[in-house]
Parts: sequence; C-alpha cells; structure tokens
Amino acid sequence: MTLDDHPFLSARAPHAPERLLAQARETPVPRVALVNAGAPTPLEGLREACEAGLAEPILLGEPIKIHAAAERIGWDIKPFRLVAAPGDSAARQAAALAVSGEADAIMKGQIHTSTFLKGLLPSSLGLRDRSVTCGHVFHITVPDSDRPLLLTDAALNVKPDLATRQACLAHAVRLAGLVGVERPHCGVLAPSEDVTPTIACTGEAAAIAAWAKGALKRAVVEGPLALDLMLSRRAAAIKGVESQVAGKVDIILVPELNAGNALFKLMTLGMGACAGGVVMGARVPILLTSRGQGAPDRIASAALGAILAAEARGRRAAAA
Repeated sequence: MTLDDHPFLSARAPHAPERLLAQARETPVPRVALVNAGAPTPLEGLREACEAGLAEPILLGEPIKIHAAAERIGWDIKPFRLVAAPGDSAARQAAALAVSGEADAIMKGQIHTSTFLKGLLPSSLGLRDRSVTCGHVFHITVPDSDRPLLLTDAALNVKPDLATRQACLAHAVRLAGLVGVERPHCGVLAPSEDVTPTIACTGEAAAIAAWAKGALKRAVVEGPLALDLMLSRRAAAIKGVESQVAGKVDIILVPELNAGNALFKLMTLGMGACAGGVVMGARVPILLTSRGQGAPDRIASAALGAILAAEARGRRAAAA
C-alpha cells in the first residue's frame, strides 16, 4: 500500500493556470512581505513566486532562523530586504509596511493563521478600514482548463452573518472582473433550491440573491441552489428548475467555512484542481495558503496577489 492509493484521490497533477500567470506577469512585480519567514516551506513558496516573476521578497522574522532556512533550501537571500521581527511582531510590522506603501502584498509564513490575521486586521493598524469586511476567495482551476471557479468563503470567516456573506460575494465578483469574467454567474449554495424554514441557509440564500439584484448588477446571482444545479444544466432540466446559473457557475458562495473547506479539499484532492487563494478587503492582498498546498497553489496565489496589488495601486493613484 502506498501513502496515496485511495480511489477518490485524483491521479492528475495540478498546475497553475497559464492564463492567470500570463496576466499577472503583465503587472509590476509586487513587493511581498513574508511574515515569519524563518522556515523552509514558506520560504520555498516565496522563492517559487520570485522565480516566476511574481514577487520581490521582503523577509520578516528572526534573522538567524531566516538565514538558516534559506541555507537549507539553497536560496541566496542577500539581495532581499530582511526585517528583524521577533515572535508575533512580524504580522504587525508587515501591516505597517503595507500602510506606509513599502509592501504591496503580505504572505503567511511559519505562523498560525489566527495569530497571523489577528496581527494584521485590527482596524487600528490601518491595513483595514473599520467599515470593510474581509473575505477569502479561492481561484480554482482543473488540469484540463484555465476557466476559474471562485469559491468564497472557505478559509477566513467561520460562521459568517448575512452582511459578511454579502461582502464575500462582492469581493468574489470584483475578483472575477479582474481575471476576465465580466458577467459572473453566481450560486448561493444550499442543500436544495427551495426555501425551507427548518434549513436556515436556504432563506438566507434567497435574501442574498434578492440583495444582489441591486448591489451587484453586473453579476447573475441565484440562490438557494444545490451544487448539482450549479454545475449541471442536465440536473436542472431533470428537476424542472429554470436557472441562468445552472451549468455556468463562476462563483460559489458557501453558507459557512465547514462546507467551503470540504468543497475546496474535495476539488483539490479529488479533481487535481489548483487553488490559489487570497484575502480581500484590506489595503493590500493577503496570501493565505495552507501547509498541505503545493507549488502550483502557491504560485497561483502569488499571481492573484500581483493582479490585486496592481489594482490597489491604481485605485490609490486615482484617489490621490
């Protein structure tokens, strides 16, 4: 028996989508602050992004650990900026660099996700406006296609309320436009297409779809919708459901993190999908990859960071 012989695991290797990488390489190379850079795995992820032309590294953490990790992976980091930041102070220092305009994106290193985000997102640090809700969006592609499916929120907001889910959908619609999906078809996920009082997420899905008609006019949003209807026009025809989203879904808004996390992992493990991920809503994009994700996911995340960083610079320039 090998380590990976379960029949539901995909035998196809994921790859970072070429269309996304090509778009990212047309933007200025962002300065990416790696929080707690003193470990081989996150440092390797930033090196991959750097070698792909998607990042100019800024390394934050304990210098001795950073140099040891760099030596272990054989990376000469002398050309890059190194910021001494002991313990949990690295996230706060990364936030300060972004606020001052010295960093264009922030990447999670050897640090617990909760500690990382708590160090970045308090509105008092200036990285996030108090009125803005952050959300995480996955950009998911399968090996045979560069067409993305955006999934939100499967990594940040655990039990989001209605307003948080609306914000997450708005972030995903914005990202869809940036990666070339001008009129995204969005499904608000639920167990069925019927509003059922005993299943709270069905009523909430209907409310989000109604809200989106006025708030997200360039998107087509339907809910509640079950996953089979989103992915299959045949399933919709069999069930007698008229839907503009069926078989055309570009964005899936999940009811809470458990559902989103399970769906994301099924796609990556069972379909060989590549999943780049980014936290949106802050002054700069925040790259939040898990330890189990490989090089294609990390490179796709860096590409999203470059695209969003370019957009953020443009907005700031227009406002100046």
